[in-house]
Amino acid sequence: MASNGSSSNGLSHLPIFKGVKYQFWELKMKTLFRSQELWELVETGFVDAKSEEPDATLKEKRKKDAKALFIIQQALDDEIFSRIASATTSKEAWDILRSEYLGDKKVVKVRLQTLRREFETSLMGDKESVQDYLSRISGVVQQMRAYGENMSDELVVGKVLRSLTQKYDYIVTAIEESNDLEKYSFDDLMGSLLAHEERLKRSSEKKEEQAFVSKGDSSKDRSKSGRGRGRGGFRGRGRGRSSGQSSEAQTKDSQSGVL
Repeated sequence: MASNGSSSNGLSHLPIFKGVKYQFWELKMKTLFRSQELWELVETGFVDAKSEEPDATLKEKRKKDAKALFIIQQALDDEIFSRIASATTSKEAWDILRSEYLGDKKVVKVRLQTLRREFETSLMGDKESVQDYLSRISGVVQQMRAYGENMSDELVVGKVLRSLTQKYDYIVTAIEESNDLEKYSFDDLMGSLLAHEERLKRSSEKKEEQAFVSKGDSSKDRSKSGRGRGRGGFRGRGRGRSSGQSSEAQTKDSQSGVL
């Protein structure tokens, strides 16, 4: 049942699952359930002992379970909601969704093998930005975690540091020498690499600007040199014409004298 959430229950802007990218939706929902102290109930369920007068503990469990089930229902698109409409507990609804969109154990195993291979063979492209590469790695890691793979930050950080392009060798060495990688988070790594990339970008832009200025100065020098040669040549040609005119006049005078 598609909805933006329930403000009356202190919840708003629920992630709506529409049948794609289930792994990411599940991660968000797990975080939501933990914030409401409901995840253990959704994951393991509870035994609803039938009795005319249930004790306070059972009442509380029923209440929490109904709240968790309501949240799941509200976080589904109408077409997806029909699949869990008959579920009476949050665990039952959760298990139905996991089975359909994550698959059984065999399917999960195959998908995990594919993701592991993608993670292990990933390399940063020569023209790829740090942001794009880290997003690509993060996407694979989140999918693996959704399938139950234990992916520590230490493992992910080590993989990224080994797979960057050569222009990041300096920052990689600095990170490895100045940090305890067992405690160095993926977010810390992202911040350091993005800052380094920005410095590289500014340095490249500065070099291009200097090259442009130098090229402009060189063009001005050639222009000045060309104008100087033009004036000198014009004067030379002027003097030549004057000399020619004087010679012609002298010839005429000489002829007049002979006559």
